[in-house]
This record gives sequence, structure tokens and C-alpha cells, in this order.
Amino acid sequence: MVVAIVGGHGQIALELTRLLALDGTEVRSLIRNPAHSGDVTEVGGSPILVDFESAADQEIDAAIAGSDVVVFAAGAGPGSGAERKESVDYGAAVRLIEAARRGDSPRYLMVSAVSADPDHPGEEVYDVYLRAKGRADGAVADSGLDHLIIRPVSLTNEPAAGLVSLVREAGRLESGVVPRADVAAVLAEAISDHPEASGTWYLSSGEGPVSRAFA
Repeated sequence: MVVAIVGGHGQIALELTRLLALDGTEVRSLIRNPAHSGDVTEVGGSPILVDFESAADQEIDAAIAGSDVVVFAAGAGPGSGAERKESVDYGAAVRLIEAARRGDSPRYLMVSAVSADPDHPGEEVYDVYLRAKGRADGAVADSGLDHLIIRPVSLTNEPAAGLVSLVREAGRLESGVVPRADVAAVLAEAISDHPEASGTWYLSSGEGPVSRAFA
């Protein structure tokens, strides 16, 4: 299996790369900063330099060609303004959809946010971010691609607990936080063992083992 991860140097992406590589999956980590290549290689991924804000379509197509799964784990990040929330959190996600549809139509996994909503009110940068994520989720859902959208609650850097709450409705979640490592573990579970998992799921820490999350 070949998995391409956009935003391959993020914390969730690096842990996902490590987990997939341990199972023998070929992981292409799409990054825009060459200085991050060593970190990607260290966890078992193959770094590919491509900037989704500026790359030509052909460059993006080549980066994901032959992938069975693409994962959108990119984000403009803390400190970025509203313009980059639009160009990365929405725009780059859509460019990946377009590339997937031009190519072999791989399964598309989206790392979203629990409050993502295209109609979220407010004009603060965080409000723009939530609207951008909501619009990106909508674009994935309407793309015709086999897709899975994971909407985690507030992320922490705690070690993986291996226990989560994965539900269809945000109101049924068991916690308001989840370690990034557990998000990565759920993604790895979906990729390696549950190709049938699709649609939108909400994720937090909880009482259920990751191995049974989609059961």
C-alpha cells in the first residue's frame, strides 16, 4: 500500500508515518520545507517537496501518483493569518481533491476539527479557520471520492493512551481533549484495517480501544 500525507511534518503526520511504516506501508510525506526531510526520513517516510500553495498541478499529480490513500494533515498553523487559513486549510485541501480526481481517485482521509463549520460566525482568525475547515470537509464529502473525515477535539501532546471515543455525533464524545498520538493511531487503524470506514466521525479520548474504534 502507498499512502501520501500532505503536511507530512506535522505532529500527527509524523506519528502516522511511523505507525504505517512499521507495518510496511510506503509513506510519501509531502512537505514544503526541505529542512524537515530528516525528521520525515527518521520515522520511515519518503519526503517529497511540494508546496500546495504554489506548485503546478502536474507537480502535485506526480507527488501522489500511484497512492492508494491520500491524507490531508496540513494546516496554516498557529500565528498565521486569515489569508493562509483560506489558502492552506481550504485551498490546499481542494487542490488535493482535484489531484485525486485527475489521477487514480485514491481514498481521501481528512484531519479536520470538531467545530469545523462553513457557516461558523465571527471574524477572528480562528473563526475563519473553522469556516475554512468546514468548507474543505464539504468539498471532500461532495467530491465523489471514497473519503473519511476525522474531527478531533482539542489536541494535546500527551503520550498515546490507546483509548478513544469515536462517534458520529459530537454531542456523544466522552472528552474535550485527545492526544495527537491517538489521532494518528485512529488514522492508521482506518488505513490499515478498515477500508470500509467512511463519512464523518468525531474523535476524543475515551474508554474504547483504538483497535475497536471502527468496530
